[in-house]
Amino acid sequence: MTRLQKPATRPRRVLLAAIAAGLVTALLGAAAIPRPPSLSADVSGDDELIDTVHQLLADDPGVRDRLSVAVIDGGTVRTAHFGAMDATEYEIGSVTKTITGSLLADAIERGEVRADTPLGDLLDLGTSPAASITLDELATHSSGLPRLPMSLGMIVSAIVSQYRASDPYGATIAELEQSARDTELGEREFVYSNFGFALLGQALAEAAGTDYATLAEERVLGPLGMAHSYVPTTPAGLRDDAPTGYSVAGRPADAWTLGADAPAGSARSTLADMIAYTIAQRDGAAPGSAATEPMAPAGESGEVGYAWLTTDGVTWHNGGTGGFTSWVGFDRESDRAVVVLNGTAATVDDLGFGLMATD
Repeated sequence: MTRLQKPATRPRRVLLAAIAAGLVTALLGAAAIPRPPSLSADVSGDDELIDTVHQLLADDPGVRDRLSVAVIDGGTVRTAHFGAMDATEYEIGSVTKTITGSLLADAIERGEVRADTPLGDLLDLGTSPAASITLDELATHSSGLPRLPMSLGMIVSAIVSQYRASDPYGATIAELEQSARDTELGEREFVYSNFGFALLGQALAEAAGTDYATLAEERVLGPLGMAHSYVPTTPAGLRDDAPTGYSVAGRPADAWTLGADAPAGSARSTLADMIAYTIAQRDGAAPGSAATEPMAPAGESGEVGYAWLTTDGVTWHNGGTGGFTSWVGFDRESDRAVVVLNGTAATVDDLGFGLMATD
């Protein structure tokens, strides 16, 4: 997922409850000061790439631990690992949205849905304003939905998770639908929305007659041979010994599985799988790869397709959970692609863009 943003307005009772929750969790957090990890000295891979990563992180090291990086030029793949290997599992956070975007493009190609299919045709939204939102609007972050449902429970959960490094999500599909029915829509312009992508993924699963995790496996992960990638939706769905990461403060973080919000950010993957995924997207060989094409303005980010952003010729997406960050991107003109998977919540955006630009 990405960093939560404070809403412009908030009911007084919600604000007071959020402040109280913040004070309590701050006191609890102060009782256990973390010992921030540092980037692992156990390195392997391409020596030049290892040196480049060290240089790019020199001015902004943050809290680091495991890190895996790939730079792909045409058919040449260079990798670098720090305390990891090709099969090390990472949470990819909001890069999951690109999978959901591919599922929409693929469903349109299959004739299951249209770009202008109203959300209310697929989910139980009654006559609420959210029922009129189209799938295309959800996928391009122009639905009028906020980043998150502005419920008291979600606000408190988000605040608590910041201190406890716990998963702030976990709604059921019925609760997600209720949040949508209760939400007033804003302007139909670019506003990044985890809420919107959760609804989009669940709508696509409904159209296909299955659940989101199965849909992602059958239509994207499986066809691309991503055997080590999956989309857990509950802690019970995690594979044995699934690794966890560290918060930006260096505190051990819980795994994020997100419940009904999984289409917005719960996928787990490895460097080897994400190399295959990113190459297939760059080359237009992935199922639903039309999702990568720019379709609408995205403010300072440039343009947006179905989840994918395009900025100065680089098509990309980042991700972040309580204990991991990620960045994937490619430039079809230069034929370069980059994958960065990080075992802490420290940003890797500058590293990703930096690797895209290095000679």
